[in-house]
Amino acid sequence: MSTERLCADDGRRRLLMLGATFALVSCGGGSGGSPASAPAPPATPTPPAPTPAPAPAPAPSPTPTARSAKRGVAYDVATMADLQALSPGVSWWYDWGSRPDSALPANAAAQAGMDFVPMLWNASYDATSVENAIRANGIKYLLVLNEPNLVDQADMTPAQAAAAWPGYEAVAAATGAKIVGPAVTWGTMPGYSDPVVWLDAFIAAYQAANGGRSPQIDYLAFHWYDYGLASQLDRLAKYGKKFWVTEMANWHQGDGAAQIDSSAKQQAQMTDMVHTCETRADVFRYAWFTGRMNSGDPHFTSLLAADPGQLTDLGKLYLALPFSAS
Repeated sequence: MSTERLCADDGRRRLLMLGATFALVSCGGGSGGSPASAPAPPATPTPPAPTPAPAPAPAPSPTPTARSAKRGVAYDVATMADLQALSPGVSWWYDWGSRPDSALPANAAAQAGMDFVPMLWNASYDATSVENAIRANGIKYLLVLNEPNLVDQADMTPAQAAAAWPGYEAVAAATGAKIVGPAVTWGTMPGYSDPVVWLDAFIAAYQAANGGRSPQIDYLAFHWYDYGLASQLDRLAKYGKKFWVTEMANWHQGDGAAQIDSSAKQQAQMTDMVHTCETRADVFRYAWFTGRMNSGDPHFTSLLAADPGQLTDLGKLYLALPFSAS
């Protein structure tokens, strides 16, 4: 999704979740944790008189807070205060565009010690400009094709996506970037609401147009807003690709106690979903949606509070949750 669509996205997600209800199963949980503080420097011994006292030993440099290489955020970060608030526990971000927000300084990623990952949202982009930006910034991964089976997102049939795919492959070949996508989910396109049905048709269409050759998909991207993330990934395992879960949260509603209607419930779901992503070897990266909801937050999913650089309780949890060493 794009930031312009945040206000309208709630209704679309409700339809998405209803379409996928039959496939839901609960995942295993995880537990929170916080990094250990750096050890205090040893005390300077007092020398015997009359020997002059030596200069105090310098305090050791603080150890950087460890963080997950997998953990990211799907959000159009527009201030260094927000980026720096996230950086202690978040390694990367994307904003559905090919470049970071123009309000950030040119070296924002380096300042925060985070990776920015560009996206080609649909088939409309300037290949030369994108290639130049990838090379100039040493970018290794390229997200492509956002939710093609949703009519209010990229909205591309399998045949249309197959026709567009060689363009993504050309950018990858020119830059060495790995292709991450398409970013599929349960959608609203007639006949292709199931991401597996859409993907099967897309691959078949590409092969038919390219002499039997399969499309270059270095990683498969997936979005999920309900219970049962693990089972959804299991359905997609047949493609033999590692996953980037590039949007996730739980927006379940209208189902009694299962409805996510409090911060505490969202925190429990975050813990569960992060545990799933961190412990699965087939999940390469994942991103929470989102940094900050600009028009209310009915599902309690914002990592950032209203003031720039301030974390919500959910944001503090996201930075502190345990992770698996890569």
